[in-house]
Amino acid sequence: MFTNVHEFRIPPSCQFVKSVSLIRVYLCPSVVELLFTRWRNLSLASGGASSSFPPMMTARLSLRSLFLALAFVCALGGGCKSTYYATMEKFGVEKRDLLKKRVVAARDEQKEAGEEFKDAMTRLKEMTSFDGGQLETAYKNLKGDFDDCSAKAETVHKRIRDMESVAVDLFSEWENEIDQITTPSLKSASKDQLRQTKQRYQELQAALKKAESTMGPVLTQFKDYVLSLKHSLNAQAIASLKSEATNIQTDISKLITQMNQSIAKADEFVKGLQ
Repeated sequence: MFTNVHEFRIPPSCQFVKSVSLIRVYLCPSVVELLFTRWRNLSLASGGASSSFPPMMTARLSLRSLFLALAFVCALGGGCKSTYYATMEKFGVEKRDLLKKRVVAARDEQKEAGEEFKDAMTRLKEMTSFDGGQLETAYKNLKGDFDDCSAKAETVHKRIRDMESVAVDLFSEWENEIDQITTPSLKSASKDQLRQTKQRYQELQAALKKAESTMGPVLTQFKDYVLSLKHSLNAQAIASLKSEATNIQTDISKLITQMNQSIAKADEFVKGLQ
């Protein structure tokens, strides 16, 4: 069922696993996320826990038990996602909490992506006014900015997909549970709340995806510019590409504006869930 190997390096502060620096887990990402969140909480709480074992041994035993339990459940269960939700609910974490977490993650990734694109725009401005000197170094710096922007864009895509997945499951569960409510007034109130939450989520989703869709064209232009410089790295080439660099800077500015709008929508949505 699980084909990927997930590797996690243990932080130096976790002294109770001195003999282990790397853990490999044959689990799906969602379950791995749960596992290490739970493990971290157990590690933090173990110092004050009452137990016949020393605190750090308690955390180690809890970690081992959780590994075995989740691995066994995932091996026998019907699917990773349903197992993940069921296990999270056992720990008191509902889909509503997961959606909030995914929205915050998507928002934070867009903030970081915005910073990467700002750095790239600054580098482009420097390149357009470049009049000689260390051209190779200047090019490599710009290429590094492009690579960073590309990587961050991929992470943003993933965060938005994760958010959408939980939202679909949350709203589906909410609708099914409304059907189980027999009191008319309560049923009507729940429907209204669902409708309002859906509307706010759809506004957030639209803002996030608008910014997301703009990244692709900007990165395509950016890549073309970087490759053109690579093929003819001299002052004349930079001068001839000045108009292209200006266009890219303009598009990046628009992208950052869209990102800021989607970030504001995310903050508004998260406040509504509290």
